[in-house]
Amino acid sequence: MVTIAVVFQSERGHTKALAEAIMKGIVQVPGVAGQILEITGKDVLEGRFRNQSLMEQLDACDGIIFGCATYMGSGSAIFKSFLEAAFRPHWLEQRWKDKIAAGFTNSASQNGDKLSTLFQLMVFAMQMGMLWIGLSDLPGNNWSGGSRTDLNRLGTWVGAMGQSNADEATPSIGDIDTAERLGHRVALICRRFCDGTEFATERLSEPEFRKRNLQRRDRLEIQQSSQ
Repeated sequence: MVTIAVVFQSERGHTKALAEAIMKGIVQVPGVAGQILEITGKDVLEGRFRNQSLMEQLDACDGIIFGCATYMGSGSAIFKSFLEAAFRPHWLEQRWKDKIAAGFTNSASQNGDKLSTLFQLMVFAMQMGMLWIGLSDLPGNNWSGGSRTDLNRLGTWVGAMGQSNADEATPSIGDIDTAERLGHRVALICRRFCDGTEFATERLSEPEFRKRNLQRRDRLEIQQSSQ
């Protein structure tokens, strides 16, 4: 059984919603098991991350998907303490070398410099010798017919991005479903890398992708109106 961990830190639940969506995508792939590991402020003592059990669980996984909120254009301090804790002994002993990796983040602003956080996560994975997987969807919401329900509405490829209005409990459904698709993609690739199971790559033209996003919007509007 291939195993993938989603390790994340979330203060108000927005990033957690993305983590849960990613896990949903992972477990849809036969032969792949997922586990969700949340980092909290209690794991940090005197500025240092201290949760040996969590680290050991990550050691045993074939893939790790990292996630945290973007604060002031950077990953959260709590999550950064976890990344730094991986130096000894994990970096020194190359414990995570050749594991599959990916990342996600969330902020209240449309932009919020979230790409900076994804770069942080990607560079960390590279330093750990991991193999980084990004999003593969075309951009949504980049034309007059686009909307918040679109897949990849923020037009990102390094990792999944979520945007949560400050007065709302979760990111948009478009962001949540995009995160789910990232989890599914990582699971397929991780399984292929670990046991050789092949999968068919979906390729869509831009007109077809826009058509599907319009169909998504219409379907979601019908579901919402019936509730």
